[in-house]
Amino acid sequence: MLQLDFHPTGRHFLQIPGPSPVPDRILRAMSLPTIDHRGPEFGALGLKLMANMKAIFKTQHPVMIYPASGTGAWEAALVNTLSAGDHVLMYETGHFASLWFKLAARLGIKAELLGLPGAEGWRQGVDANKIEERLRQDPSHSIKAVCVVHNETSTGVTSNIAAVRRAIDNAKHPALLMVDTISGLASADYRHDEWGVDVTVSGSQKGLMLPPGMSFNALSPKAIEASKKSTMPKSFWAWDEMLEINKSGYYPYTPNTNLMYGLSEACDMILGQGLDVVFKRHVRWGEGVRAGVRAWGLPIQCADEALYSPILTGVMTPEGVDADAVRKIIYERFDCSLGTGLGKVKGKMFRIGHLGDCNDLTLIAALSACEMGLKLSGVQLNGSGVQAAMDYFSANPVPALIQNGRTAS
Repeated sequence: MLQLDFHPTGRHFLQIPGPSPVPDRILRAMSLPTIDHRGPEFGALGLKLMANMKAIFKTQHPVMIYPASGTGAWEAALVNTLSAGDHVLMYETGHFASLWFKLAARLGIKAELLGLPGAEGWRQGVDANKIEERLRQDPSHSIKAVCVVHNETSTGVTSNIAAVRRAIDNAKHPALLMVDTISGLASADYRHDEWGVDVTVSGSQKGLMLPPGMSFNALSPKAIEASKKSTMPKSFWAWDEMLEINKSGYYPYTPNTNLMYGLSEACDMILGQGLDVVFKRHVRWGEGVRAGVRAWGLPIQCADEALYSPILTGVMTPEGVDADAVRKIIYERFDCSLGTGLGKVKGKMFRIGHLGDCNDLTLIAALSACEMGLKLSGVQLNGSGVQAAMDYFSANPVPALIQNGRTAS
């Protein structure tokens, strides 16, 4: 019989790269009584959230907030801007890029996939040169959009979105740029307007530190214009109704009010600290965890140091060692959950999340569980990753907070 009331002593170490742990402060906010979603208080909440999400996406343009998963926001991005049979160019950097490609195909969109073949392609980021080269081969501009993943959650690779924008511009191509930053938003530097993104897709359960159930489309004026010509069927996802009623803070359907309370609290936490401080903290956590992996002598899934993710680190296990069996030992013996390898890398790697409601000691504990689990699995380690991480964190202090416009240590 399935045990649904499994509660060991102490806190479970949820070190998957999302859903990430939800801070008590956000849980308390979500527990407030539900209000009338047509009343004046909700309108004020809605306007606050729209302004805050613009700040987090770094945009001056509208942000759609859906009561849905990130998959829903993928679909919303496509059905609002494209028509059946339209040609889109997508780039495979990992499992989630490939899933977005499959979703596009199911919608009747002609999806073309670029990328390196096999599992090796899942160790690399987006090659903007390949995108530019392909767009130059499209003088009739049949390609209507370029879709890429910013932070690939399945591999720990963060691609250069500004380079993709330059590639499109260099090719003098009018294609829309659509970006998935579901795991990157509010943890890794992201600039919707500055990088010339037309539609950015994201979700609530990663850097925003909320449970799953909210997703977002950040729009550009060009994307809004494209939506007026789109003939894809849509109702729930339609931007036009949302854009109009959002002006007063409301929604065309029943929103997820209590998750919105949590989002409001999350925005207060993130923007109160300052996005740059949040980004620096995540970079530091990533460096500390990778110091531990290097000390073990195990390869990091991302093969390009310049593209290491500040959100998670993929750890490749030695040939013949089932990474899922290692994860099972770590979970059962030490109550620590790690991300599994997905798709082409299943059983070959595990993922350590270092995002959101986290700190140095959280990560040192997670690395301790990994180190013990690897040893119990018979993996020969070069040295102590725990000690290496402690050395890194000790030598590199936490970034200062930004409080009321002033720096505070």
